[in-house]
Amino acid sequence: MGAWVWIIVGVVAWAGCAVAARWVMAATVRPNNVETGLLVRVYRVYVRLVHHLQVEGAHHIPRPQSPGEGVGPLIVVANHTAGVDPVLIQSVLPFEPRWMMASDMRAAPLEPLWEYGRIIFVDRRGGDAPALREGLRHLASGGALGVFPEGHLERPPRHILPFQPGVGLLIGRSKARVLPVVIDGTPICDPAWGSLITPSHSRIRFLAPIDYSTTGLGPAEIAADLRRRFIDATGWPAWDRPPRLVDDQWVWDAPGPGAGESSTT
Repeated sequence: MGAWVWIIVGVVAWAGCAVAARWVMAATVRPNNVETGLLVRVYRVYVRLVHHLQVEGAHHIPRPQSPGEGVGPLIVVANHTAGVDPVLIQSVLPFEPRWMMASDMRAAPLEPLWEYGRIIFVDRRGGDAPALREGLRHLASGGALGVFPEGHLERPPRHILPFQPGVGLLIGRSKARVLPVVIDGTPICDPAWGSLITPSHSRIRFLAPIDYSTTGLGPAEIAADLRRRFIDATGWPAWDRPPRLVDDQWVWDAPGPGAGESSTT
Protein backbone atom coordinates (compact mmCIF):
# COMPACT_ATOMS: atom_id res chain seq x y z
CA MET A 1 0.00 0.00 0.00
CA GLY A 2 1.04 3.56 -0.60
CA ALA A 3 1.71 6.02 2.16
CA TRP A 4 -1.57 7.83 1.49
CA VAL A 5 -3.55 4.64 2.05
CA TRP A 6 -1.94 4.12 5.45
CA ILE A 7 -2.60 7.74 6.34
CA ILE A 8 -6.28 7.35 5.44
CA VAL A 9 -6.53 4.10 7.41
CA GLY A 10 -4.90 5.79 10.40
CA VAL A 11 -7.26 8.78 10.25
CA VAL A 12 -10.33 6.53 9.97
CA ALA A 13 -9.12 4.39 12.90
CA TRP A 14 -8.46 7.49 15.01
CA ALA A 15 -11.88 8.92 14.17
CA GLY A 16 -13.53 5.60 15.04
CA CYS A 17 -11.78 5.48 18.41
CA ALA A 18 -12.75 9.09 19.11
CA VAL A 19 -16.41 8.40 18.29
CA ALA A 20 -16.40 5.26 20.44
CA ALA A 21 -14.82 7.14 23.35
CA ARG A 22 -17.40 9.92 23.15
CA TRP A 23 -20.18 7.30 22.98
CA VAL A 24 -18.89 5.58 26.11
CA MET A 25 -18.25 8.80 28.03
CA ALA A 26 -21.74 10.07 27.24
CA ALA A 27 -23.07 7.23 29.41
CA THR A 28 -20.66 7.62 32.32
CA VAL A 29 -22.16 8.05 35.79
CA ARG A 30 -18.89 9.05 37.48
CA PRO A 31 -16.94 12.17 36.50
CA ASN A 32 -14.40 11.45 33.73
CA ASN A 33 -14.68 7.71 34.32
CA VAL A 34 -14.54 5.52 31.22
CA GLU A 35 -15.19 2.29 33.12
CA THR A 36 -18.63 3.30 34.38
CA GLY A 37 -19.59 4.58 30.94
CA LEU A 38 -18.66 1.24 29.41
CA LEU A 39 -20.45 -0.64 32.21
CA VAL A 40 -23.67 1.32 31.68
CA ARG A 41 -23.49 0.64 27.93
CA VAL A 42 -23.12 -3.08 28.68
CA TYR A 43 -26.06 -2.89 31.10
CA ARG A 44 -28.23 -1.29 28.41
CA VAL A 45 -27.45 -4.01 25.88
CA TYR A 46 -27.95 -6.70 28.53
CA VAL A 47 -31.38 -5.47 29.72
CA ARG A 48 -32.64 -5.25 26.15
CA LEU A 49 -31.43 -8.68 25.06
CA VAL A 50 -32.10 -10.67 28.25
CA HIS A 51 -34.97 -8.81 29.92
CA HIS A 52 -36.59 -6.99 26.99
CA LEU A 53 -36.87 -4.02 29.34
CA GLN A 54 -39.70 -1.54 28.87
CA VAL A 55 -39.42 1.89 30.51
CA GLU A 56 -42.21 4.32 31.33
CA GLY A 57 -42.08 7.75 32.91
CA ALA A 58 -38.47 8.46 31.99
CA HIS A 59 -39.31 12.17 31.83
CA HIS A 60 -39.49 12.13 35.65
CA ILE A 61 -35.79 11.25 35.98
CA PRO A 62 -33.58 14.18 37.11
CA ARG A 63 -30.81 14.93 34.62
CA PRO A 64 -27.27 16.01 35.54
CA GLN A 65 -25.86 19.06 33.82
CA SER A 66 -23.08 16.96 32.31
CA PRO A 67 -22.24 13.21 32.25
CA GLY A 68 -20.99 11.92 35.57
CA GLU A 69 -22.32 14.78 37.69
CA GLY A 70 -24.70 14.21 40.58
CA VAL A 71 -28.35 15.18 40.96
CA GLY A 72 -28.64 14.80 44.73
CA PRO A 73 -29.53 14.73 47.39
CA LEU A 74 -31.93 12.20 45.90
CA ILE A 75 -33.32 8.85 47.06
CA VAL A 76 -34.43 6.36 44.43
CA VAL A 77 -37.13 4.23 46.08
CA ALA A 78 -38.25 1.01 44.36
CA ASN A 79 -40.33 -2.04 45.16
CA HIS A 80 -38.17 -5.18 45.27
CA THR A 81 -38.90 -8.05 42.90
CA ALA A 82 -35.58 -9.74 42.04
CA GLY A 83 -31.82 -9.55 42.37
CA VAL A 84 -31.63 -7.92 38.95
CA ASP A 85 -33.63 -4.85 40.08
CA PRO A 86 -30.65 -2.48 40.62
CA VAL A 87 -29.20 -3.35 37.20
CA LEU A 88 -32.51 -2.62 35.46
CA ILE A 89 -32.78 0.77 37.14
CA GLN A 90 -29.13 1.75 36.67
CA SER A 91 -29.34 0.95 32.97
CA VAL A 92 -31.78 3.86 32.62
CA LEU A 93 -30.46 6.39 35.13
CA PRO A 94 -27.96 9.04 33.93
CA PHE A 95 -26.45 9.20 37.42
CA GLU A 96 -25.18 6.66 39.95
CA PRO A 97 -27.03 5.95 43.17
CA ARG A 98 -25.29 4.05 45.92
CA TRP A 99 -27.54 1.10 46.61
CA MET A 100 -28.46 -0.06 50.08
CA MET A 101 -28.61 -3.86 50.24
CA ALA A 102 -29.24 -6.53 52.86
CA SER A 103 -25.92 -7.89 54.09
CA ASP A 104 -27.25 -11.46 54.27
CA MET A 105 -27.86 -11.33 50.50
CA ARG A 106 -24.19 -10.49 49.89
CA ALA A 107 -23.29 -13.18 47.35
CA ALA A 108 -19.54 -13.79 47.56
CA PRO A 109 -18.98 -14.37 43.79
CA LEU A 110 -20.27 -10.85 43.16
CA GLU A 111 -17.99 -9.17 45.71
CA PRO A 112 -16.03 -7.20 43.05
CA LEU A 113 -19.34 -5.74 41.86
CA TRP A 114 -20.33 -4.74 45.42
CA GLU A 115 -17.00 -2.99 45.94
CA TYR A 116 -17.06 -1.22 42.61
CA GLY A 117 -20.65 -0.10 43.14
CA ARG A 118 -19.86 1.16 46.68
CA ILE A 119 -22.84 -0.76 48.05
CA ILE A 120 -24.03 0.19 51.54
CA PHE A 121 -24.90 -3.04 53.35
CA VAL A 122 -27.77 -3.10 55.82
CA ASP A 123 -28.22 -5.65 58.59
CA ARG A 124 -31.96 -6.24 58.33
CA ARG A 125 -31.87 -8.25 61.55
CA GLY A 126 -31.90 -4.89 63.31
CA GLY A 127 -28.38 -3.45 63.26
CA ASP A 128 -28.76 -0.89 60.46
CA ALA A 129 -27.58 2.25 62.30
CA PRO A 130 -24.12 2.32 60.61
CA ALA A 131 -25.75 1.94 57.20
CA LEU A 132 -28.17 4.79 57.94
CA ARG A 133 -25.29 7.04 59.00
CA GLU A 134 -23.34 6.24 55.83
CA GLY A 135 -26.42 6.85 53.72
CA LEU A 136 -27.04 10.23 55.35
CA ARG A 137 -23.39 11.23 54.85
CA HIS A 138 -23.64 10.36 51.17
CA LEU A 139 -26.85 12.36 50.76
CA ALA A 140 -25.35 15.33 52.63
CA SER A 141 -22.51 15.37 50.09
CA GLY A 142 -25.06 15.74 47.28
CA GLY A 143 -25.17 12.06 46.35
CA ALA A 144 -28.01 9.74 45.44
CA LEU A 145 -29.12 6.57 47.22
CA GLY A 146 -31.04 3.57 45.93
CA VAL A 147 -33.36 1.95 48.48
CA PHE A 148 -35.72 -1.04 48.50
CA PRO A 149 -37.89 -0.12 51.50
CA GLU A 150 -39.74 -3.43 51.68
CA GLY A 151 -36.52 -5.00 52.90
CA HIS A 152 -37.32 -8.30 51.16
CA LEU A 153 -38.35 -9.53 47.74
CA GLU A 154 -42.08 -9.23 47.09
CA ARG A 155 -43.56 -12.62 47.80
CA PRO A 156 -46.22 -13.25 46.61
CA PRO A 157 -45.33 -11.24 43.49
CA ARG A 158 -47.32 -8.06 42.89
CA HIS A 159 -48.05 -7.59 46.59
CA ILE A 160 -46.60 -4.57 48.39
CA LEU A 161 -44.85 -5.49 51.65
CA PRO A 162 -44.64 -3.05 54.59
CA PHE A 163 -42.06 -0.30 54.09
CA GLN A 164 -39.28 -0.24 56.68
CA PRO A 165 -39.19 2.91 58.86
CA GLY A 166 -35.53 3.44 57.93
CA VAL A 167 -36.54 4.84 54.55
CA GLY A 168 -38.68 7.47 56.29
CA LEU A 169 -35.76 8.32 58.56
CA LEU A 170 -33.42 8.78 55.59
CA ILE A 171 -35.90 10.99 53.77
CA GLY A 172 -36.91 13.01 56.83
CA ARG A 173 -33.39 13.75 58.04
CA SER A 174 -31.80 14.38 54.66
CA LYS A 175 -34.65 16.44 53.15
CA ALA A 176 -33.78 14.65 49.90
CA ARG A 177 -36.18 14.41 47.00
CA VAL A 178 -37.65 10.97 46.33
CA LEU A 179 -37.85 9.30 42.92
CA PRO A 180 -40.29 6.34 43.13
CA VAL A 181 -39.79 3.41 40.73
CA VAL A 182 -42.24 0.57 40.14
CA ILE A 183 -40.69 -2.72 38.93
CA ASP A 184 -42.69 -5.58 37.42
CA GLY A 185 -42.22 -8.67 35.27
CA THR A 186 -38.82 -9.77 36.58
CA PRO A 187 -37.97 -13.49 36.97
CA ILE A 188 -38.94 -15.30 40.16
CA CYS A 189 -35.78 -17.21 41.00
CA ASP A 190 -34.10 -19.00 43.85
CA PRO A 191 -31.54 -17.77 44.70
CA ALA A 192 -32.42 -14.15 44.00
CA TRP A 193 -29.34 -13.58 41.82
CA GLY A 194 -30.55 -16.26 39.41
CA SER A 195 -32.65 -13.48 37.89
CA LEU A 196 -29.45 -12.10 36.34
CA ILE A 197 -29.32 -15.01 33.90
CA THR A 198 -33.03 -15.74 33.54
CA PRO A 199 -34.78 -14.05 30.57
CA SER A 200 -37.87 -11.98 31.21
CA HIS A 201 -40.07 -9.20 29.92
CA SER A 202 -39.45 -6.69 32.68
CA ARG A 203 -40.91 -3.23 33.10
CA ILE A 204 -39.92 -0.24 35.19
CA ARG A 205 -42.04 2.86 35.66
CA PHE A 206 -40.73 6.11 37.13
CA LEU A 207 -43.29 8.13 39.08
CA ALA A 208 -43.23 11.86 39.69
CA PRO A 209 -40.57 12.94 42.23
CA ILE A 210 -41.77 13.74 45.75
CA ASP A 211 -40.56 16.44 48.12
CA TYR A 212 -41.38 15.57 51.73
CA SER A 213 -39.35 18.42 53.21
CA THR A 214 -42.38 20.68 53.67
CA THR A 215 -44.98 18.08 54.62
CA GLY A 216 -44.22 17.91 58.33
CA LEU A 217 -44.51 14.12 58.26
CA GLY A 218 -42.43 11.99 60.60
CA PRO A 219 -40.34 8.98 59.48
CA ALA A 220 -43.09 6.40 60.05
CA GLU A 221 -45.64 8.61 58.29
CA ILE A 222 -43.31 9.11 55.32
CA ALA A 223 -42.78 5.35 54.99
CA ALA A 224 -46.55 4.74 55.19
CA ASP A 225 -47.29 7.47 52.65
CA LEU A 226 -44.73 6.07 50.22
CA ARG A 227 -46.20 2.60 50.52
CA ARG A 228 -49.69 3.97 49.87
CA ARG A 229 -48.41 5.72 46.74
CA PHE A 230 -46.98 2.43 45.42
CA ILE A 231 -50.25 0.62 46.14
CA ASP A 232 -52.22 3.37 44.39
CA ALA A 233 -49.85 3.43 41.40
CA THR A 234 -49.87 -0.34 40.87
CA GLY A 235 -53.30 -1.41 42.06
CA TRP A 236 -51.56 -4.28 43.86
CA PRO A 237 -52.78 -5.35 47.30
CA ALA A 238 -50.92 -4.68 50.52
CA TRP A 239 -49.30 -7.77 52.02
CA ASP A 240 -48.74 -7.29 55.73
CA ARG A 241 -46.98 -10.58 56.50
CA PRO A 242 -43.29 -10.18 55.66
CA PRO A 243 -40.96 -13.09 56.44
CA ARG A 244 -39.95 -13.86 60.02
CA LEU A 245 -36.42 -14.59 61.17
CA VAL A 246 -36.32 -18.10 62.64
CA ASP A 247 -32.96 -19.67 63.55
CA ASP A 248 -31.08 -17.29 61.22
CA GLN A 249 -33.38 -18.08 58.30
CA TRP A 250 -36.17 -16.00 56.81
CA VAL A 251 -39.44 -17.94 56.96
CA TRP A 252 -42.53 -16.90 55.02
CA ASP A 253 -46.07 -17.54 56.20
CA ALA A 254 -48.76 -18.95 53.90
CA PRO A 255 -49.28 -18.78 50.95
CA GLY A 256 -45.51 -19.23 50.87
CA PRO A 257 -42.56 -17.21 49.69
CA GLY A 258 -42.63 -18.18 46.04
CA ALA A 259 -38.88 -18.27 45.62
CA GLY A 260 -35.78 -16.21 45.64
CA GLU A 261 -34.78 -15.17 49.13
CA SER A 262 -33.93 -18.09 51.33
CA SER A 263 -30.85 -17.28 53.40
CA THR A 264 -28.99 -18.96 56.20
CA THR A 265 -25.98 -17.54 57.99
